[in-house]
Amino acid sequence: MQASLERLENNQVALQVEVAADQVDEALDKAYYQVVKRVNIPGFRKGRVPRPILEARMGKEVLYEDALDILLSHAYQDAVKEHAIEPIGKPETDVVQFEKGKPLIFKVKVEVLPEVKLGDYKGIEAEMPEVKVGDDEVETHLNMLQQRHARLIDAGEEPADDGDVTVIDYEATVDGKPEPRLAGGERSVEVGAHKFIPGFDARLLGAKAGQELEFTLQLPSVFQITGLEGKEAQFKVRVAGVKHKELSAIDDEFARDVSDCATLDEFKVQIKKNLEEVGLYNAKRIFTERVVNKVVAQAEVEPPESLVKEQLNEEYDEFARTLAGQKMDMNTYLRLVKKEPEALKQDLQNKAREIVKGRLVFSAIAKAEEMRVAPEELDQEISDLAAQYGTDKAKLRKSLEEKGQLGAFEQSLLLDKVQKFLSDSAKPVPPQPSEEESETLQKETEARQSTDQEPGTEAIE
Repeated sequence: MQASLERLENNQVALQVEVAADQVDEALDKAYYQVVKRVNIPGFRKGRVPRPILEARMGKEVLYEDALDILLSHAYQDAVKEHAIEPIGKPETDVVQFEKGKPLIFKVKVEVLPEVKLGDYKGIEAEMPEVKVGDDEVETHLNMLQQRHARLIDAGEEPADDGDVTVIDYEATVDGKPEPRLAGGERSVEVGAHKFIPGFDARLLGAKAGQELEFTLQLPSVFQITGLEGKEAQFKVRVAGVKHKELSAIDDEFARDVSDCATLDEFKVQIKKNLEEVGLYNAKRIFTERVVNKVVAQAEVEPPESLVKEQLNEEYDEFARTLAGQKMDMNTYLRLVKKEPEALKQDLQNKAREIVKGRLVFSAIAKAEEMRVAPEELDQEISDLAAQYGTDKAKLRKSLEEKGQLGAFEQSLLLDKVQKFLSDSAKPVPPQPSEEESETLQKETEARQSTDQEPGTEAIE
C-alpha cells in the first residue's frame, strides 16, 4: 500500500491511497465466497455456484461492493497510521480505479485534529491564594451552629418577631381561581429568613397564634412554579402557632452537644482546622485553574469547527437544563438579563471553543509526556463510580461499553491526570497586592519612615 497526503484548509487533509493489484484480486476472491453463500441460482446448490457462472448471471460488479468493503477499511486505517493523523468525523471517499488485475486507487478527504504548538507547560508560576482563618470566622461558624441547634419554644400569645418560626396553614387564589400549588398545612416559616415566597414572611411579622391573615402578593417573574411567574396571588393564612428560638450558650456544654470535643476551646481549634482544610482545598483548586489557564493560553492551536459546534450543542443543552431546574425557560432568562439570543450563543460558543482548545492542549501534553490510563486505573475508577451509585461494577462497565462511553470516560481520566501533572510541576507564588493595596502599603511605609526620624534631623541622601 502506498499513500500520499495533502494538507488542506480548515484542518482538512486529502489522502490518495493505492492498494496493490494482488491484494485487489485476493479481496475479490474473498468477496466471491461471501456472495455465493447469499445467492440462489437455479440448478445449483446454495454456496456451490461456480464463480464464472455467478459473474455471468449477476455481473462482475456483484463482487465489487464486498471486495471494496474489505479493502477500503484496512487501507484507510493503514494510511492514517502511516501519516500519524487523527481523523474526526466521517471521511469522504472517492474511488478512482477499481478493476481486477489493477491496483485500487481511491481518494479520501477528512477533517483531522490540528497540530498543537505547546508553549511552556512545566514549572509554570501562578499565584497561590493565601489561606487565613481568623477568630471572627470561627465565631461566625459557631453562631451558625448555634442557630442550627436552637430549641423552638411555644411563644403562646406573643407576636412573631424576626427570627421566630411561625406554623401556618395557607391557601391562595390566582386569577380568581384556587391555586392548589400555593396551599399547604403545618408549614414552618421563619420570619426574616426570606426562604419562602418573596415578601411572604414579612406579612407574618407581629402575627399571633390563632390569627387569620389575608394579603396579596405579586409573585416574582422568576418563580419555581411554572405558569405563575409575575402573577398576583391572594393569600389566606391561619397562624397555628408561633415559636421563639431558644439559643444555647456557646460554652463547653454546647461544644460537647454538637461535637466530640470536651471543651469549647478544643472545639474552636477543631473548627479552625476544618476551615483551614477547606480553604487549602479551594486554594489548590484555584491554583490549578490558574496554571491550566496559563498553559492553554500559551499554546497555539485552532480548534476544529466541527468539535466546537458539537461542544456548543452540549453547552446549550446543559444551560437549558440548568434553567429548567430553576423553573425558567430560555426566553424568560434572556428577558431578565436583557440579552439577545445571538449574544448568548456567542458567549456559549466562546466557552465551547476554549473547552475544545483545552482538550487538544491536554491531549498534546499527554502524548509529549507519554501519559496513559493504565487498565487497573480505569478498573478502579469504574469500581469507585459503581460504589458511589450503588450498582454492580460489571454492569456499569457493560453499560458504558454499550453506550460507547467507555472511551470518553477513559479520556476524561487522562485529562485529569494531565491537570494534576501540570499543577504538581508548577511553582506557587504569593498573591500580589492589588494596585489600591500597593498604594496604601507605600503610604504606610513612607509615614513610618518619616516618624522614625529624630526631631530636627533630616534623612541623609
